[in-house]
Amino acid sequence: MAWTWLRRISLTHWILIAMVLGVVLGSIFPQSDYPSFPQNIRMISTLFLRMIKCILVPLVFSTLVVGIAGHSDDLKAVGRLALKSIIYFEAVTTLALVIGLAAVNLVQPGVGVKLPPPDATSKVEAKKVTFSGVVEHIVPSSFFEAAAGNDVLQVIFFAILFGIGLAQTSGRPRDTVVSFFEGVTEAMFKFTGLVMKFAPFGIGAAMAVTVSHSGHSVLLNLAKLILTLYGALLVFCCAVLLPIAKLAGIPVREFLRTIKDPALLAFSTTSSDAAMPDAMKRLIQFGVPKRIVSFVMPMGYSFNLDGSTLHLGIASIFVAQAAGVHLSLGQQLLIMLTLMLTSKGMAGIPRASQVILAGTLVTFNLPLEGVLLIIGVDELMDMARTTVNLIGNCLATAVVARWEGEFRKTEVSVVGVL
Repeated sequence: MAWTWLRRISLTHWILIAMVLGVVLGSIFPQSDYPSFPQNIRMISTLFLRMIKCILVPLVFSTLVVGIAGHSDDLKAVGRLALKSIIYFEAVTTLALVIGLAAVNLVQPGVGVKLPPPDATSKVEAKKVTFSGVVEHIVPSSFFEAAAGNDVLQVIFFAILFGIGLAQTSGRPRDTVVSFFEGVTEAMFKFTGLVMKFAPFGIGAAMAVTVSHSGHSVLLNLAKLILTLYGALLVFCCAVLLPIAKLAGIPVREFLRTIKDPALLAFSTTSSDAAMPDAMKRLIQFGVPKRIVSFVMPMGYSFNLDGSTLHLGIASIFVAQAAGVHLSLGQQLLIMLTLMLTSKGMAGIPRASQVILAGTLVTFNLPLEGVLLIIGVDELMDMARTTVNLIGNCLATAVVARWEGEFRKTEVSVVGVL
């Protein structure tokens, strides 16, 4: 009976339980009184961080290759529709990143966290950025060297060119390679799921070490992080999505009534997959042609995750602030460029934001210990960003239909979804 009850507890609840236990342990064994405690328990969180690191390259590479080469038939068939969609997606996700970076620099939720260093001799430094250095660094001299060093930016460059080359290949060779990487992607999804089962232990240990090292002030910083994200998402919706809807001639009130139920489902379940089918059906009833809905919505979940992209921008700078690393404007712009690329491959990845965030931190020599703190409160942030992902993709579908001159809203279709 007890074992059955324990198995029914979700991973999210286990993470929350582990966080509480970590806070309690850190409070009972402060570093000032028990200097050996952080060193002894840090081993658990270090193992979890290493497991996350070993996910990065195969997962990011395979998802990008499949995302590019797997859409080649659709891109050739609909050409203009795909081009308009991609331009829209890139513009909006860039604005989301800009708002996220502005918000985290304004509020500075990570200042004062004082993350413990990975070891006694390590020193966290950001890479010095020059224009020529950025351009040279993007292109790897060896893919295997980039993969071994977990240099995600170089892996992305190689994956994009490889995916484009594969998309231009026809027949059995292309199908064979795409099928192979689809299998790798599916296997890495399962692998990630297995790694995340260890998350409560890693996060609990990290929280104990952090509280022992920094005290209870870290809890206030996490609350500021959550409020920063919610505030930035609200600004994004009001300053970006709302003007786009009005400029495109989308009736805002009726649009919101149309997607209200799928948005609430996304917020409550933190699952885009659960809400997307109903959202697609309602968009068709709203007056968007089925062919546009069936193409733009799935494509949007590969290229237009506005809420998740904004969150990644905030989380990256939060970790830098917590580590006491000052990032110049050029360095933050480079992080933004990296996130613009890595975020395109995170659709369908379990705990996607943490995996992509970890890859970005590794690329810029920032400590992965910050990811463990963020995972602890990720469920609260995931509700908001998943909802914005859904709203953003629904709006993108309607806007592209308007651009194509095929948006047909009737009174009957609206009544049907109220």
